[in-house]
Amino acid sequence: MARIDQHVHTEWRGGTCRVKWWSGEYLPNGRKRYESKGGFTDETLAYEHGQNKLYEIRHGTHVKNRDGATSMSDWLDDWLAGMNHGHLTERVYRSVIETHIRPYFKKQNASVADVDVLAYRAFRKHIHAKMRKASSADNVVMVLGMVLDDAVPRLIRTSPVERTRRRGKYKKKPKERKKDMTPEAVEQLACNARAVLGKSGYALIWTMAVTGMRPGELYGLTREYCYPNWPLSDPRPDVDETERYEEDAGRYGRGDDLMPAIRVERQVQYADGTLQFFPPKYESQRTLVVPRFLADLLEDLLQSHDSEWVFPAAKGGSLGVANFNYKYWRPIADGAVERSGPRTRGARPALDAVQSFKGRRLYLVRHGHKAWLDEDGHSRFAVESRMGHEVPGVEGVYSSVTVPMERAIMKTLQERWEGLQERLTSGNS
Repeated sequence: MARIDQHVHTEWRGGTCRVKWWSGEYLPNGRKRYESKGGFTDETLAYEHGQNKLYEIRHGTHVKNRDGATSMSDWLDDWLAGMNHGHLTERVYRSVIETHIRPYFKKQNASVADVDVLAYRAFRKHIHAKMRKASSADNVVMVLGMVLDDAVPRLIRTSPVERTRRRGKYKKKPKERKKDMTPEAVEQLACNARAVLGKSGYALIWTMAVTGMRPGELYGLTREYCYPNWPLSDPRPDVDETERYEEDAGRYGRGDDLMPAIRVERQVQYADGTLQFFPPKYESQRTLVVPRFLADLLEDLLQSHDSEWVFPAAKGGSLGVANFNYKYWRPIADGAVERSGPRTRGARPALDAVQSFKGRRLYLVRHGHKAWLDEDGHSRFAVESRMGHEVPGVEGVYSSVTVPMERAIMKTLQERWEGLQERLTSGNS
């Protein structure tokens, strides 16, 4: 016999019992919208199931039947459409989903509700077996975790993602081993870069070493934002920055009372198959004073070519188009054999490896710049601001980069260069 109350009722159909409960919604005709579940062999259990659903509805944890049946593929479409991250982050997430997550769950024809703890573990095991680098597999699993977390509470009641909880003795994470960056090592890198890229290669390495600019910022640096043109050549695109533009004109530029500087306003990255400008990482637009030797290098470099890019590739285009790490950086850091003959891309002398950078990342030149500033005892706020980092807390609110701070940075960087030149001169005499 069926059990009925205001919002839940049961009924037997054949040999099983079915329970229906009010979803809290109304149909267009004004009647109550019900949800149901069948297959019970015990009427009391069926009734209790309906009561539990009413409890979830009252407390906002209920997942509607039609929402729970949403396919993983459809949810991935919604999740991707709702992303609001930086260009590079979105590109990575989209690649991970389209390459690994969507094909896996589409093959299983899985709904979001089907991805329980066991299904999550199975995917994690699958992806770690498929990918050689554990860190890459962990990144894929992390993206799946965000997708599933965001499905709560509309599509699933709780996320199946298992969080790592630390237990027992603390284990320190391995840290990349770095070697001290010496001016001699930078000079050797710069000379190798000159052999590979010409004059722009030499200036690019020294610019990264004494400004700490990120690779994408260097590749995207154009004439109007570089000494000696900037700040008089600044396009001034933001009407809200008028005051800053005027202050920059009285603080930076050519002249004894002004400081030579580079303005970091953007970087280049690929999007939709073309090289495009984007804001620098973390929206870290900033002004970087440069020592006199680099100012002279940059002025000479810009006079030597007519490309819009300050550091053009061998054929004049942007370095952002090329695979810089493979095509340029590896022979610059690791050394290369002599290259000549009509079947090659151009003659090049043999290059000696720079031992402190052999097999290591270009980005460590940026890290070395920060180490130089720290060694020279500069203000933490001035250093972090120069690196494009946000300084948290009261220090970040109260501090500012002053002219004496900038002049002190210029002075110590110039002294490193002059010390190098003295050592090279005495070594050759």
